[in-house]
Amino acid sequence: MLLLVLLLIVPTTRVEAQPPPSPEAQAELFRTISTLDGELFDAYNRCDLEKLGTYFTEDLEFYHDQTGLSRGRQDLVDQVKKNICGKVRRDLVPGTLEVYPLKGYGAVEIGEHRFCDPKTNEKCGEGKSGVAKFVMVWQNTGGAWKITRVISYDHVSSHK
Repeated sequence: MLLLVLLLIVPTTRVEAQPPPSPEAQAELFRTISTLDGELFDAYNRCDLEKLGTYFTEDLEFYHDQTGLSRGRQDLVDQVKKNICGKVRRDLVPGTLEVYPLKGYGAVEIGEHRFCDPKTNEKCGEGKSGVAKFVMVWQNTGGAWKITRVISYDHVSSHK
């Protein structure tokens, strides 16, 4: 009885899902983030640290399942210089990229990528590289897209 009275007294709020973006808007967002991902990791693979840094906000948070939390754009650039340059190549696993809008903020990018030794592999392929999943949050400020958060997880070696 008390529950019935509370239900009648408490105002109810109707919650509605946001309408999905139009197919055209979704396709444009996917193209934008896919292009940015390609540019970002081209800089990563070439060890163009100056360009690489431009894709991240100053207050970046990078969560990695094996190394933990890293904060700040400069720390990321320093770690890439120390641990990645000339040692690791990254390639997106074809068909795994997903992009979703974040209303009033930007987009979230989800996918899988492979990592391999660039000295022995022009491209990272199955059986000769490690694979991991990732999530990147992109902020759009006046048409300028930058990554604010990264989660890199489920790193598995596929070396055979």
